[in-house]
Amino acid sequence: MTTPTWISDTEAVPRSGLTAGDLVGEVSTALTARPARTLLTALGTILGVAALVATLGLAKTAGNQIVRQFDELEATRIVVTNAPRQTRDENTQLNAIPFDAEDRLVRLNGVRAAGTKSPVELNGALARAVPVIDPLGQNEFQIPVIAVSPGLFEAVRAETRTGRFFDHGHNDRGDAVAILGPGAANRLNVARIDNLPAIFIGEEPVAVMGILDDVAREPDLLNAIIVPDGLARDRFGLSGVDEVHIDVEVGAAELIGEQAPLALSPNDPGFVRSRVPPSPRAVRSTVESEVNALFLVLGGLSLLVGAIGIANVTLVSVLERTGEIGLRRALGATRGHIAGQFLTESAALGLFAGVLGASLGVLSVVAVSATREWTPVLDSWLPLAAPVLGALIGLVAGVYPAWKASSIEPITALRVGAG
Repeated sequence: MTTPTWISDTEAVPRSGLTAGDLVGEVSTALTARPARTLLTALGTILGVAALVATLGLAKTAGNQIVRQFDELEATRIVVTNAPRQTRDENTQLNAIPFDAEDRLVRLNGVRAAGTKSPVELNGALARAVPVIDPLGQNEFQIPVIAVSPGLFEAVRAETRTGRFFDHGHNDRGDAVAILGPGAANRLNVARIDNLPAIFIGEEPVAVMGILDDVAREPDLLNAIIVPDGLARDRFGLSGVDEVHIDVEVGAAELIGEQAPLALSPNDPGFVRSRVPPSPRAVRSTVESEVNALFLVLGGLSLLVGAIGIANVTLVSVLERTGEIGLRRALGATRGHIAGQFLTESAALGLFAGVLGASLGVLSVVAVSATREWTPVLDSWLPLAAPVLGALIGLVAGVYPAWKASSIEPITALRVGAG
């Protein structure tokens, strides 16, 4: 008869070893045993990650689209005006912009064209296309007259329907010539300029050199009579320049905006001011920040709900598997083994949700971009970081349930499982 061998109290009970392969197998079994519950548990995290990815992607796409569609005409346009100043006579208009502003500005590196533009005060005088004054006034019209320097046509990117623009020679001599906007030409019934038709501005005869077809900037020119500022000074008493329009190279607007006041009023640049277009980068940053601020909050709330869902279901799983936990502890599993198993399950659940959420977010960006005919733009790190974020959320959500599971005593777990 074999004598039984007793284990002394000082001898350690052999502990079971839980390998990485065993852990992966247990986690896979736990997550696939109830796939519907696993999917519903991960739904909150899926939506949260998808919202974050879609928000960041759409914000960047929209910002890039705005920069792409940012009007090149506005991005290369500078308008210089006289700064308001205090005078003794409030009716006195102080003009710091000189008449040779065009010559001063075109010397600056980055300026493609520049020209002055000033409204002409006619004191009630009307415009007509016939020399005889109609007592009924049916052939006389109140049409705005605008004095410009020749460079303005290039600065506003004007095109002629017929004829040509006046040049610096006409301007320097003060020749009585004019360009008609199409609206003014229709009112004055001037359609051809091959015989140099004349119109009358008040009592002043002016030869029509051309008719505008269109302008990219300053649409008020389309309904005006445009004369050289040399003529406006000599015949209509133009005392000063109202504003200067500058067409600059792309990217030079900010620099030219700083240099223009110095070029026009070197003694006191504060007498003139430049209106510079906003930077496309600033526009994009503003759009991205506003969109992100709105939707990141919603994505964060979804992630919080998802984390709570994972924690809740993992805790329920701990309670359901109390007998299993007791059996594993009795067979030698340590507290670390139990905690590691549940932490891995929750992290795997978060990783699964992150992958699905990232995929859904990317598809949302592509779908919205396709419907808007945009080019989708997405940071390359975002689809890779989203699953990691999901795994971290699952890991944090599983801390308490894992601690709860590891703190269950084997005898208590076995009793509950047996009951």
